[in-house]
Amino acid sequence: MHCKVFFANINITLERNGLKYHFLDEGKGEPVIMVHGNPTWSFYFRDLITKLSPKYRAIAVDHIGCGLSDKPDTNAYDFRLKSRVDDFEAFIDFLDLKGSITLVLHDWGGMIGTVYALRNIERIGRIVILNTSGFLPPGGKKIPWRLWITKNISPFATPGVLWFNLFARAALYMAPFTKLSKEVKKGLLAPYNCPQNRLATLKFVQDIPLSIKDPSYDLVKYADENLYKLSDFPMLICWGEHDFVFDRTYLKEWKARFPHAKVHEFSDAGHYILEDIPDKVTLLVKDFLKKNPAP
Repeated sequence: MHCKVFFANINITLERNGLKYHFLDEGKGEPVIMVHGNPTWSFYFRDLITKLSPKYRAIAVDHIGCGLSDKPDTNAYDFRLKSRVDDFEAFIDFLDLKGSITLVLHDWGGMIGTVYALRNIERIGRIVILNTSGFLPPGGKKIPWRLWITKNISPFATPGVLWFNLFARAALYMAPFTKLSKEVKKGLLAPYNCPQNRLATLKFVQDIPLSIKDPSYDLVKYADENLYKLSDFPMLICWGEHDFVFDRTYLKEWKARFPHAKVHEFSDAGHYILEDIPDKVTLLVKDFLKKNPAP
């Protein structure tokens, strides 16, 4: 049974294999497309959308199972990285955009956006990286034990995530560096208000590719081995230093692979960098877009 989500929003959807794929589309001009991770949704980009939309076409998607998109079960959707990229690719084609696009990538959105970019290099103009990855764990780095337990289907993990919303609720306290307001907490949790609506938050973790046995490993390896092909594009990296998943090891890898990227590190931000310091990041993004005109 699907639970309804009540949330004030502009409801724009694309029909994708019988499922509604929700997105926000505000403003006119060069398209800046924002791709969220887990367990956030397009709501996470609200400040960036507000500040960019007067001069740019600010677009943010909700992955299937997230935000205001449909919340199918595993019979209707496989919740794998390939499907996420295919969805995003179909979405960009649907928009029929003219000229190049700018990608803003956070968390799982980094891998989804990276694979898309490698498959559609001719569409890319600029890339903004926010605490994410586009490669295999550097140096064979292990994931935090909380994610490992959830990924490996502990007898307590599945009911904890689905019935008690532990993953999304824990992120409210572990992902930001500063305390979130009650209103923001409600906003981040709004779409994940019953077990069926939380399935994607579980499946994202279970799809983390750590070995060749994992279904999405080959696609992540493809991104890892071909990431250098994006080195000619202007890149901005804004990084919250207090990130318990994408820590400085990941930032170091980004800097090594893209030595010409504009990098800004923040000691007053964590994984939810756009919740901690939205104004700082927005100013940097606007400056980056201005100084690096899209081809």
